[in-house]
Amino acid sequence: MKTIQIRNITIGEGRPKICVPVVGQTEEDILREAAGFASLPVDVVEWRADWFQDVFDTEKVLHTAKALRSALGELPLLFTFRTAKEGGEKEISAEAYRKLNLALAASGFVDLIDVELFSGDELVKELIREAHSHGVKVIASNHDFHKTPSKEELIHRLRLMQDFDADLPKIAVMPTCRQDVLTLLSATLEMAETYADRPIITMSMSGTGVISRLTGEFFGSALTFGAAAKASAPGQIPVSELETVLSVIHKSC
Repeated sequence: MKTIQIRNITIGEGRPKICVPVVGQTEEDILREAAGFASLPVDVVEWRADWFQDVFDTEKVLHTAKALRSALGELPLLFTFRTAKEGGEKEISAEAYRKLNLALAASGFVDLIDVELFSGDELVKELIREAHSHGVKVIASNHDFHKTPSKEELIHRLRLMQDFDADLPKIAVMPTCRQDVLTLLSATLEMAETYADRPIITMSMSGTGVISRLTGEFFGSALTFGAAAKASAPGQIPVSELETVLSVIHKSC
C-alpha cells in the first residue's frame, strides 16, 4: 500500500496521524486556536470553514487561509466545508461548494481539501482532478450521524472513493449500539487488507465509538481526529490523551 506524503508528515506508516480541527467563527478566533498547536502533538490541522462567519465571502476565506497557513508553519492544512446534510454548520449550494473548494485548491494555502462523496459523482471527480492539478491532496468523505450502514455498504463507499482517485477515503458513522462499532472496525480491516491501495480513515462517532479512534493502527485506519480547543464531532477526545494512547498501541503493534 502506498503512503501519502504531505509536507513533513507521512500518512499510512507508523502510528495513526492526529488531525485537530479549527472551528473559530472569526479570523481572530481561528488564529488564536492555531497559536496553541505548537505545544500539542498535532500532525494535521483541519480548518472547518463551515464554522467561519464569513465563509460565503471567498476573498475573506482566502485572506484567512493565508493567515492560517503562515501561523501553522509546516503543519499540513486541510480545508473542509462540512455541509449541513453531513453534520456541518451551514447549508450550501452545489455550485457555491464547487467554487469555494476550487478557489482554495488553487490558492496555494492548503495542502488538502475535503470532498463529500455524495456531492454528485461528476462534481467529486472534478474537484479531485482540479485539486491534483494544483498539487493538493483530497480526502473524500462520508458522514452518517444517524446510523452505521452494513459492513458491505461501508466497504462499497470506501472503494468508490478510491475509484474516484481520492488520496484518502474517509468514513465516519454513528453507532446505535456496540455491535455497530464492531461493524465499522470489521469493514475497516477488510478494506485495508483486501481492497485498499492507499491509506484510509474510518471512525465510529460518539462515546460509544471512541475505541475506533484509538485502534486505527490495529484495524487499518491511518488518521484520527482529536480535540484541542473544541471538538468538531461527537466522540473526539483531547489531543494529548489521544497521542498517549496511540503511542502505547503503536509500541505493541
